[in-house]
Amino acid sequence: MNPALSSSARAGVSRRRLLAAGGALALSPLLAACGDGDGGSARTAGDDESGESGDGAWSFKDDRGKTVRTDGKPETLVAFVSTAAALYDYGIECKGVFGPTDPVGGKPNPQAGDMDVSKLTSLGTAWGQFNIEKYAALKPDLLISNMFPGPDLWFVPAESWKKIDPLAPSVGISVARAPLTTPLRRTAALAEALGADLSAKKVTDAKARFEKAAETLRKAAEASGGLKVMAMTGDDEQMYVGVPDSYSDLNYFKDLGVEFVEGKKSDEWGFWEFLSWENADKYHADLIMVDNRSHALSLKDLGRKPTWRQLPAVKAGQTTPWSMEERFSYAGFAPVVERLAAAVRKSERLDV
Repeated sequence: MNPALSSSARAGVSRRRLLAAGGALALSPLLAACGDGDGGSARTAGDDESGESGDGAWSFKDDRGKTVRTDGKPETLVAFVSTAAALYDYGIECKGVFGPTDPVGGKPNPQAGDMDVSKLTSLGTAWGQFNIEKYAALKPDLLISNMFPGPDLWFVPAESWKKIDPLAPSVGISVARAPLTTPLRRTAALAEALGADLSAKKVTDAKARFEKAAETLRKAAEASGGLKVMAMTGDDEQMYVGVPDSYSDLNYFKDLGVEFVEGKKSDEWGFWEFLSWENADKYHADLIMVDNRSHALSLKDLGRKPTWRQLPAVKAGQTTPWSMEERFSYAGFAPVVERLAAAVRKSERLDV
């Protein structure tokens, strides 16, 4: 796929290609009217209550400021794969998913977490794929997705929204431009509203592990002596350097003391700096976090780029996976933070 965005005439199509290829996590508003139309039967603006009331009604105020209300607790859930995986960690299971579920390198897709996706109905795995017939056949009670940023529902195609919207109410959880702890807390709140027990040992153990990992990363960053870290993804034509404040995980890691290469915003959405491969050495980095999604270039593919191979961190073997679309649960992010802490501890500052 060609994600170049050099021409305004190609911006719309190119941006979608960029997203599908594992690039930017934002685009022109997909769902400008998301949650504002009258097609859904359970959306009204309202108070902050969530969960079931005495009369059996259910409500949840999402990150678009919309309060979803249904006559009873939603049972048939359909969600973006990473969102479904996060809910699964709390014991909440979805019937259908959309988004990348194909194996990566012969292993289960990391975005699917601990779910067995073979038992779920997939509405599509690529950008723009959302099988409305399959979705309708599930008779969904609730559609759930992340937002990068709101009010867009991630991986829900704008061109199909008028057909999708009337079939079930929807919930969006914002996962951009805020510390990681915010979407973690909000996803947990949604899981609780759907029936999860946040006091269950599995849940409390996962949160404790996450908090311990965060403290380990803080100490590793403090002891690193100013180690410079760069988060990136790439495709055949360009390398993309992450803008840390736009990503909740990088934002949080900065708060813990990790020093990041600060990519400059290349478009109005502000998630990436776009670099030609000839300019891949614009920034010095001692450790490089590499996008691990199925559509991004793998380390093997990146190795075919001569300028990539010449980067000091690459030559030193100081790279680590970047779980850019990890599931927003404590169980999901605890090992991610542990992995980064280990990479920071093992890496050394390199000569510029």
